[in-house]
Amino acid sequence: MWMDEAKFPEWQEGFKHRKWLQGEPNNTHSKSEILFVQGKRTLELEERILDNSLPDYILGEYVHKHMTNTQKTTFEMVSPSITLIRSDVEYTAFRGFMPKLLARLFPGMFKNQSQKWLDNFGRMVKSTISK
Repeated sequence: MWMDEAKFPEWQEGFKHRKWLQGEPNNTHSKSEILFVQGKRTLELEERILDNSLPDYILGEYVHKHMTNTQKTTFEMVSPSITLIRSDVEYTAFRGFMPKLLARLFPGMFKNQSQKWLDNFGRMVKSTISK
């Protein structure tokens, strides 16, 4: 379900589309452009999959004009009906005065978005399974 692009809008608010730029989609070293629309704001990210070792984990790099981060998402089966999902995000670059200032003043702001999407994903999975 994590890689099912058709379900992205259900848990990633504002997701509009992904355009594959190189490599086999979702494979290690593939690259894509992802577009989100949030209100009047458009957010374009370049995603590079650094290591796709699913079902255990996936590691990606995300580049935006104002920042770069890596995200490793791991999946650990706790029981046949429970999977623990962990997402480790590391911001490696902030570009521009405002992004740097926001990162210093509100360091949790960026992580809150990742947590929100993880929570949304969990709700979407539970909803899908209960149908």
